[in-house]
Amino acid sequence: GFTLDTEDWQRLEQQRKQGMTSDKAKGWVGATRLLLPVALPMLAALSVAHGYLPPHPSPAAISARLGADLGRVLLYGTAVALPAIALAGPVFGSTLGRYKIHFDAALFDAPPTARAPLPGLGISLFTSLLPVFWLGGSVAFRAVFPDGELIRFMAEPFVGMLVSVLVAMWLLGTRRGLPLSQVSRHLEEAFKSAAPLLLIIAGAGVLKQVLQEGGLNELLGNQLKTLPVPPLVLGWLMAGVIRICLGSATIAGLTAAGMVAPLLAANPHIRPELMVLSIGAGSLMCSHLNDGGFWLFKEYFNLSIKQTLLTWSVMETLVSVVGLVGILIINAFN
Repeated sequence: GFTLDTEDWQRLEQQRKQGMTSDKAKGWVGATRLLLPVALPMLAALSVAHGYLPPHPSPAAISARLGADLGRVLLYGTAVALPAIALAGPVFGSTLGRYKIHFDAALFDAPPTARAPLPGLGISLFTSLLPVFWLGGSVAFRAVFPDGELIRFMAEPFVGMLVSVLVAMWLLGTRRGLPLSQVSRHLEEAFKSAAPLLLIIAGAGVLKQVLQEGGLNELLGNQLKTLPVPPLVLGWLMAGVIRICLGSATIAGLTAAGMVAPLLAANPHIRPELMVLSIGAGSLMCSHLNDGGFWLFKEYFNLSIKQTLLTWSVMETLVSVVGLVGILIINAFN
């Protein structure tokens, strides 16, 4: 690994500006060329989880709107996500070595904090992945006990998330000696971070309800049924258009779900789980200047707008298009 503390960083940036070429400065320049190829796979995985995979709020809310089984959405979504991450992450990222990243040192100049014993890797991974394990296991239990009311209740996403939060409070909090008051403060800060997302989901739900009460979604669905476009492609296209116009993947997905619900009802042969994934993939299409993620990526990597369009926007579009192709392949074999 190539590591630099803040003082090294500032000194080597100064050397770079003055044309000085120490061995460490040369290594620093080489390391900056590897940052995008390393970062893109991680960002592609995060983007896929945002659009495809429950228990993320957007695919979970779309699943509830279309009556899809969350466990199946997770299984199909994982199958679609792997090639999308591979192509938009490592494969596309390997072409970005020509970009040299010059970080703004002040952006990362955090004050020193006291080091505390950190939880182990196994506990951290288990806590993070428990909602995924819970939803995946619910599919197997529901297959064995299809009429079990308790199994059906335990398979609800809010139950899995509640259990995961309680387990995290114990494993990462009280078990490590943190007082309950401090754990509560951490939960409060986490809720503050999630509150804007909850407001976005609520706003999209209001817009969806306006469309539904006005009959616009039924009218649109009846008109779209006559188009020579497969329903899954149509759901992806509608979400993509809304995403490009509004910038928010969550609003795009939830709004498109309200519009395609009549279309899905008129085509019972289409699995609602695949429609959820199709809308989720479309909601990731072509992130650009009206998307907050676009500006976060630009500022963290200190890129120009043109460079951000050629890196972040292309990555998001690859995730969307590859996801649609994977969904159509799965649909062909169902």
